[in-house]
Amino acid sequence: MENLTLTGLLKRVAGKFSNRRALSVSGQFDLTYARLHDLVEQSASRLVAAGVKPGEVVALTFPNTVEFIIMFLAIIRVRATAAPLNAAYTSDEFEFYLSDSGSKLLLTSKEGNEPAQAAASKLNIQHVIATLPQADSEVFLSSTQSESDPNSISNIVNDPSDVALFLHTSGTTSRPKGVPLGQLNLASSVQNIKSVYKLTESDSTVIVLPLFHVHGLLAGLLSSFGAGASVTLPAAGRFSASTFWSDMNKYNATWYTAVPTIHQIILDRHLSKPEPTYPKLRFIRSCSASLAPSILARLEEAFGAPVLEAYAMTEATHLMASNPLPENGPHVPGSVGKPVGQEMAILDENGVEQEAGASGEVCIRGPNVTMGYKNNPEANKTAFQFGWFHTGDIGYLNSDGYLHLVGRIKELINRGGEKISPIEVDAVLLSHQDIAQAVCFGVPDDKYGEEINCAVIPREGSDIDEAEVLRFCKKNLAAFKVPKKVFITDTVPKTATGKIQRRIVAEHFLAQISTAKVPKFGA
Repeated sequence: MENLTLTGLLKRVAGKFSNRRALSVSGQFDLTYARLHDLVEQSASRLVAAGVKPGEVVALTFPNTVEFIIMFLAIIRVRATAAPLNAAYTSDEFEFYLSDSGSKLLLTSKEGNEPAQAAASKLNIQHVIATLPQADSEVFLSSTQSESDPNSISNIVNDPSDVALFLHTSGTTSRPKGVPLGQLNLASSVQNIKSVYKLTESDSTVIVLPLFHVHGLLAGLLSSFGAGASVTLPAAGRFSASTFWSDMNKYNATWYTAVPTIHQIILDRHLSKPEPTYPKLRFIRSCSASLAPSILARLEEAFGAPVLEAYAMTEATHLMASNPLPENGPHVPGSVGKPVGQEMAILDENGVEQEAGASGEVCIRGPNVTMGYKNNPEANKTAFQFGWFHTGDIGYLNSDGYLHLVGRIKELINRGGEKISPIEVDAVLLSHQDIAQAVCFGVPDDKYGEEINCAVIPREGSDIDEAEVLRFCKKNLAAFKVPKKVFITDTVPKTATGKIQRRIVAEHFLAQISTAKVPKFGA
């Protein structure tokens, strides 16, 4: 049974690698696996003393701190459900997420979070502060008056069916959907990530992504813990380009995982302010948005490590497919690799499986896939058809079993019947040496139904203009794929995890068409 729960897996790892470094806060302190396990158990008994019961939802909103990690693991240890939330939400957003998840408790750092606390107060949800004053102290919970009993959790046994994690989809096209993920989902995903990247106790990484999101939480943190590997949190509690490589060097990092936006920041910094030395990395991983082949090539050249692009989503507890390590096969630029630990099929709208090379909807099934959205029968009916989970992505598998994504079903541009992949046009734009970031999108058109526009962020010091972008596109794309209009700008909107929201980008630039100058976002 322990193999089928994340809690059981981590308990076994803590016993096997008790004296190895599990978690560091850069320049502040290190925790061994034995120490981390003790802190989690102590905190779990405090949660029980605070009245948390199995099946209840506990919301957390923290920067990337040691308290967040300990409390997350303590919540799932007592068979409750952890609901991590983005600290940057507004009070209204917190109210929606706290209410939709049915949270009974809100946990924050001692600095607190005013919008979250205001929303919790409105919903009559208790607010509790969690602090680890020093590396050798215990975690203190502000609400626990009575002394917690360490034996209170000895009879709590975790079950594979326990809902351990509750997240929401990013909701770029509709109301965010609640995604419950069980202990079995988490354990399966951790094993899948460990196996494809051959993570062991010799590995070390620095977390650059927010832990309220499935990418940072599963791929960066929990998979490392599942392997007995070491994890470092930046001292600031979030990614900083100026300290990233010094942390990577100091803690002997062997890999890192990030979204394309962060890879580009790291690459740009390398070009303008190279480090004296770089660690020898086994691999660099990219996920959560499409990585242009030209950026992949620049990263490999700069840092001397294979860049492995992967494919993931919240409903699959993160990983669905990945390019393999070099010793296990080629990594293919422009492809998100092969399925990992689950079945994958390309289906047409009637549920018929497509042959290699033919496009259709990417569908999956396996022990890492959510059992269904919370209180959303309509979404479940659409998502679970023909015995498969439907991702909403269009793609094809080549003859070697590598998946190539064409785009989200709702983001494909239909120009006079020609279906155009925005990912393909993005990749061409990003191969231009003077373009730092690019995003193309569909806009309404009287003649063709939809036309292509794009927004381009030039590289620093470049004076690229619309004429040059169009010349380059005409040279490298079929005529019907060439954008009709190019917006030169200095920023495009992204989600908290670095995903570009094409619909929001389209709305913004359509609103600006009548003006000569495109202003900054938030200006």
